[in-house]
Amino acid sequence: MTATTPNSKQPSECSNMDDIRSEIDHIDRQIISLLGNRLGYVEAAAKFKSSKTSVRALDRVASMLEDRERWATEQGLQSEPIRQLYENLIHYFTEHELQKWTNE
Repeated sequence: MTATTPNSKQPSECSNMDDIRSEIDHIDRQIISLLGNRLGYVEAAAKFKSSKTSVRALDRVASMLEDRERWATEQGLQSEPIRQLYENLIHYFTEHELQKWTNE
């Protein structure tokens, strides 16, 4: 299933590479915006954590990665690249949260 936004074209509606690149840029901008929103929740979570161990939350990370792999498969994506992507994202957000937690 393909998500759409107002004024966006489906892949089958693109008539040239400019259309395709424009749509990919639009999707990537949305993804980055959502990552910015996610960062806000990560920062808010820092005030509820009591230790570096609770910030790292290794059990939660393992569970999250399993969920993301399953979601990827449900969308017809290979799970391993999505797992690697989320491992990198989680590392980035965890380090950011640790800095936030340490400074509060």
